[in-house]
Amino acid sequence: MAIEKTGEGLNRVIGVPGLALSIVNGVIGSGIFALPAIVGIAMGAFGVFSYIFCSIMLAAIMLCYAEVGSRITSSGGSYAYVEAAFGNFAGFIINWLYFFGWGILGSAAVTNIIADSLAVLFPVFSHPVLRGFFFFVLIGFIVMLNVRGTKQGIGFVKGITVIKLLPLLGIIIFGIGQVKTANLQWEHLPSLKTFGDTALVLFFAFAGFETSLGVSGEFKNPKRTVPLGILLGGITVLIVYMLLQMVTQGILGAEIASYKDAPLAAVAEKIIGPVGATILLITAAISCFGSVSADIMATPRSLFAGANDNMFPGFLGKVHPKFATPHLAIITYGTLIFIFSVSGGFKQLAILASAAILLIYLAVILATVKLRKQASPEKTFRAPGGLIFPFIGIASIIWLLSSLSKWEILSTGIFIAAVCVIYFVMKRFKK
Repeated sequence: MAIEKTGEGLNRVIGVPGLALSIVNGVIGSGIFALPAIVGIAMGAFGVFSYIFCSIMLAAIMLCYAEVGSRITSSGGSYAYVEAAFGNFAGFIINWLYFFGWGILGSAAVTNIIADSLAVLFPVFSHPVLRGFFFFVLIGFIVMLNVRGTKQGIGFVKGITVIKLLPLLGIIIFGIGQVKTANLQWEHLPSLKTFGDTALVLFFAFAGFETSLGVSGEFKNPKRTVPLGILLGGITVLIVYMLLQMVTQGILGAEIASYKDAPLAAVAEKIIGPVGATILLITAAISCFGSVSADIMATPRSLFAGANDNMFPGFLGKVHPKFATPHLAIITYGTLIFIFSVSGGFKQLAILASAAILLIYLAVILATVKLRKQASPEKTFRAPGGLIFPFIGIASIIWLLSSLSKWEILSTGIFIAAVCVIYFVMKRFKK
C-alpha cells in the first residue's frame, strides 16, 4: 500500500501502536526509577492512591489533547494547536516554551543521567572529555536515525520501550509475591500541603505524552490514531506506575527512606540478588536513552512547523528530498541538546521546565475550548462531558502553578518576556 503524504511533504507512517508506545516511552523515563521512594517517603502507603488522583488530572488534559489533536492534523503538536486557536503570537510563545524550556533543557538533563548511571558501573564516563565524546556519539546516532526516516525513528522507539518495560514488568511479576500487606496499611491521611507537593512531583512524572504528538503531521488517520493512542498509552503508564509503587512500598516498607536514590534497584536486589541492582542501573540508562530519542524524533517538528509559519529561520522548514523528514530541524535540535549537555548550563535553567509544561498544557486546554466553537469539516473526536474535563484540567494546573516558588515564577516570567521581545523584533525586521 502506498504511503500517504501530507501537504507538508511528510509521510503518514505512524499508527495507534506506534503513538501509544511512543507515549509510554516518553512518560516512563528516568523519574520512575526514583519516584516510588519520593512518593513513599512523603505519603507512606497512601502514595498508591495519589497516582489515581494525579491520573484523573492528567486524563482531563489528555482528553483535551485527544480532541484538539484529532482536529488539527498538521505537524507541531502543542504549538500547532495553540497557533490554530489564538494566532501566531501565542503560538510563538508556546513553541519557545516547549522547544527550549521543556525540550532542550529536559533532554540535556536526561542525557547527563545516562552518563551518571553508566559511571557507577564504568567510572570512565566521569571523565569530562570522554563524557563529551559519549554525548556526541549518542546524540549523533539518534539524529542520524531520525533523519533517515520517521518510520525508522518510531521503530527504534518501539524497541527501546519494550527493552525498558521488561525489567519493570519483571519487578511487578516476581515482586508482588513478596509484598507484605502490613506495609500497605495507612493510619492517617497526609496533610494537604504534603499532598500538593507530592502531586506536583507526580504530575511531572506523568508529563511527556505531548512530546509524541509533535509528529502529528505523520500520523495515519489522525482522527482515530490520536485519541486511541493517547488512551492506550495513558492507561498503560498509570497501571505500570501504580503497580511499581505498590510493590516497592510493599517490599521495602519503612526502609524505603534508606533507598531514596534507587528504590527500584533495591527491590530488584531483594528479589534476585546483587545482579538485580546492576540490571536496573542499565535499564535506567536505556530508559533515559529512549526518552531522548523520542524527544529528538518529535520536538524538531515544532521547529519545522514554526519555520513554515515564518517564526523560525526558513532552513528549518526544509524536507529531505530522499527521506521526507525535516532533517535540518532535527540536526539543529540535536546540536543544541549536545551543547547544553556538555556545558552544564542547563542546570541553572532547568527550573523553567516545570512551569513551562504547565503553561503549555493550560494553553492547549484553552485552545480546545475555543476550537469547539468552530465547525469542523469532518467528524472528529470530542471529549465527553462538555466543559467538565477542560475545567478539571484548568483547575489542576492553576493549583499546581500556585505551588511554584517565587523564583520559579519570576524566571518563567522573564523568559516569556524575552520571547515576546524576540517576536516583536522579528516582526519589525520582516516589515
